[in-house]
Parts: sequence; C-alpha cells; structure tokens
Amino acid sequence: MSTFGAAISEHPDAALAVGEIVGSVVEQVGERPDLALVFIAGHSPDVCDEIASAVRDLLSPAVLVGSTAEAVIGGSYEAENGPAISLWAGHLGPVEPVRLESVRAPEGVAVIGMPESAADGNRTLLLLSEPFSFPADALTRAANEQYPLLRLVGGVASAPGGPGANRIILNGRTYSSGAVGVLLPQGLGEFTVVSQGCRPVGDPLIVTDSDANQLSGLAMRPALERLQEVVDRADPDERELLARGLHVGLVVDESASEFSRGDFLVRGVLGADHTTGSIRVGDRVPVGTTIQFQVRDASTATEDLETLLAGVEADAALVFTCNGRGQRLFGTSDHDASRVSQAVSGGPVAGMFCAGELGPIRGQNHVHGSTASVLFVYG
Repeated sequence: MSTFGAAISEHPDAALAVGEIVGSVVEQVGERPDLALVFIAGHSPDVCDEIASAVRDLLSPAVLVGSTAEAVIGGSYEAENGPAISLWAGHLGPVEPVRLESVRAPEGVAVIGMPESAADGNRTLLLLSEPFSFPADALTRAANEQYPLLRLVGGVASAPGGPGANRIILNGRTYSSGAVGVLLPQGLGEFTVVSQGCRPVGDPLIVTDSDANQLSGLAMRPALERLQEVVDRADPDERELLARGLHVGLVVDESASEFSRGDFLVRGVLGADHTTGSIRVGDRVPVGTTIQFQVRDASTATEDLETLLAGVEADAALVFTCNGRGQRLFGTSDHDASRVSQAVSGGPVAGMFCAGELGPIRGQNHVHGSTASVLFVYG
C-alpha cells in the first residue's frame, strides 16, 4: 500500500463516480486514511450531501474535507467541462478538523472556530471556504498577526452561481457558508509553492495618496499619469499585455533593496477615474506602500510555475488554481496539473479551480487571484 492515493471520475452519475474513485483510492492506500479530500464539479448542491456521505461510508477517513468547484483536477488532468469528482487521500498522522464561521462584531467581522493548536509551532491549515459568507482575506490578516508560524493553503469554492450555489464538506456534513479545513500534524515536512505568473513593468513607485483601495498618488503624481508613463515606455509586446489586463504588485517586504517577480502581492486594477487621475485596485493600498505595475500572459505564467517547480522533490500534491487559468489563459488543457504531476513523478495529485487561492508569500499568508497554490507532501 502507498501513503497517498488519488482518483478522478467524470461519470455523470454521482453514485457511480464515487464508486469508481473510492474503489481506486482504496486499492492505493487501503481504508481508513487519516485524511481525504473530495472536489466536486458539475453536480447540484443537493447531490453533494450524498457524495460526502458515500465517500465517508466507503473510505472511512479520520477526516474528510471537500468543496464544490467550477472544475477539478485529478493527476495530470484538468476536468474543465462537465461533471467530475476528484478524490485524494493519505496517511499523514493525526489531523484535526476545523470549522470556521464569521460573525458580526463591534469592530467588524470576526472569525470564530480557530483551534488553539493552530498556535503550536510550524503548522499548516488546509482551508476551503464559501465565497459569499466567509471573509478569507480577513482571516489571513488575522492569522498573520495571531499565528505567525501558521501557513494557510487552500482555495475558495467556485461553482457557478450566486449565494447558495456552493457547498463545503467536513466529514459527513455539508455547509453552504463559512469555511472548513484540516490542521496538518507537526513535522510532516510539507511545503507550499505559490505561482502568481506576473512580471513587473516600469519602475517601483511609492504610494503618496490613497484611500482604502483608491490609489490616487504615486511618487507625488496622479496615479494615472504614472501609469501612462509606463505605457509610453513599454515595448509593443508589453503594451499588448497591458491592454489585455493590468495588475498592481504590492511589495511584500519593504526592506528589500530591489524587487523582482515573486516579491509582490498581485492585485487586479478594477477601474480608473480620469477626472481625479486615480486607480481602483483589488486591495487596500496604504500610503508608503511600494507598488509596481504588472502584466500577465500565458508564457509568463508558464515560466513562473516551471521555475518554482524546478527541483521540487515530493510524493504527492494538492493543487488550488484560479478559475481564470486553465484553458482560458493557456489555450490548452491540463497546464498546471501536468506540471505538478511531473514534479511529483506521477504521484497522487488532486485539486480544484478556485475563486481565490490561499498561500503564503515571504512568510505571510494571503488570498490570491490568478495564481496556482500547490501543497506538496512527503510519504
């Protein structure tokens, strides 16, 4: 028997799909693994209850965690069209289930349910959250302050539809709000790779005027003027990429003497006000922050992921990739899955396409967009 196992089925009948994947995983790891994760695409929320119950009854994992998604990953394959269920299981040692909820508090929204053991040394919390009810960004900020040695990795459920369209799973129960997860045991030797796939253009600039996510001043000039300078100096290829989609990179470590790809927390540009010369971005940008404009394309994303995976040695992996990647970005199938599968020499791989990806950069946890966040483990 192996330490880890994974399987995927695209059978449209959920019961038959569960039978296929559980049967395959049992052959690989046996029954009663410490942890199992199930990712579900293309099945109605009501069917998720049956899927969760069936996986738990047939496989009997100590902890079962799962989520709905727009698409799922199994091995080197990304199932982006139609129904699919992916299952991953492993013998990792004692794991602790986690159920988080958000509540209104005088100072804003508070997250409850974090176990005390999250503060016990270097730990990894694998987390799956519902997109409309749970403030994943607030959790990462609080975790960075209260649990400085805790790593967060995972993703936000991404099944199409509004509130109520997604389900998250913990053991035999499904939820339509909050977050679920599992605290991995100490000493497992796991590590995370976060590939953002952007490259900086222009020069780093200091934010000199801002209000929340409204970026008004850069290096004592209106933000739009600074952006126009970047466009004017860009070569034809960069101009085309800037026209396709503009991003802003917020420097993670301000003490660094210079910045390169991987030193930024990348956020999208959401709009501009030509009257005021300001830019609206997808995060708060305090005065004094160093930023640099960023571009993203398929070749840059490929190079970034392959660079980060070079030299990786692990036995299995869980992949949380953005639902804006896949065929939408690369024009071909199985881009991220095939490369991660190769990195673990064909070992068990599973995962999901996300509406936001969790992963650490420079020792700080963040919610990302358009990234691939990968958790690697050893047998």
